[in-house]
Amino acid sequence: MLRGVEDAATRLEQVGYLASPEIATASFLADRLAKPILVEGPAGVGKTELARALARALGREFIRLQCYEGLDETKALYEWEYAKQLLYTQLLKDKIGELVQGSGTLGEAAERLAASDAVFFSERFLLPRPVLQALRSEKPALLLVDEIDKADPEFEAFLLEVLSDNAVTIPELGTLSARHVPRVVLTSNNARELSDALKRRCLHLHIGFPDRERELRIIRQRLPEVSPTLAAQVVEAVAALRELDLKKSPSISETLDWVRGLALLNAEVLSAERVAATLNLVLKHEADLEKAREQLARIAQA
Repeated sequence: MLRGVEDAATRLEQVGYLASPEIATASFLADRLAKPILVEGPAGVGKTELARALARALGREFIRLQCYEGLDETKALYEWEYAKQLLYTQLLKDKIGELVQGSGTLGEAAERLAASDAVFFSERFLLPRPVLQALRSEKPALLLVDEIDKADPEFEAFLLEVLSDNAVTIPELGTLSARHVPRVVLTSNNARELSDALKRRCLHLHIGFPDRERELRIIRQRLPEVSPTLAAQVVEAVAALRELDLKKSPSISETLDWVRGLALLNAEVLSAERVAATLNLVLKHEADLEKAREQLARIAQA
């Protein structure tokens, strides 16, 4: 359990995540209130990494549910292992024969079999998916629902019902309650507007592009072997790129890729030639590359 905002920031930094005051505050409150936290922002700014780091900081098992269009509860909650059930049926066919022996009608035989449903519909044959794994984990867990905006609204409603009760009802088994109330992080890239119902039930956190100081600290922490001069110049160049009217501005992950690439090229400083040769590491659309090339000198001198 996090003891305060400063403790949250310290423990996140210890596992490699440099949290802003807003991120540390939201992490602390989500833990102490045991409420889901909805993290929104552009792709590549550290939303998923925050969930991983928070799980490590809290000593919780990390469980991830990747959302996509058409995701339903069988992929998120549980499935029955039909192949295993069939195998047991074959192995126990003699016992099944003894069970129905002497039945006067098909109906009576069916009734005898129905009385033994619990043999084949038990947790032994249950295949838990991420949501049920988080609820039934022997160790306290953190569930990441990644890119919830890609899932259908119907799945969003189903997920909220399960998480609000910290339990799930399986017709054949009844209600299964959480062994430990999981911490939940939901991420969104704003591909669609999320429902008010979801937003009401979650703490909200928006992670945008970091300021220069924090981005430089991230680079120095992740890539300590890189020249401080090169790291500082890349941060300034990325800031200049983000000021352009781009289809997709560079994220933190792309900044790190750029620095790694330049380091492999043995670059000590960021020259105009190096910028021109490596812009594709940080910009992923041809139209953005064309705009950046027009401002090449300004970016290199930033």
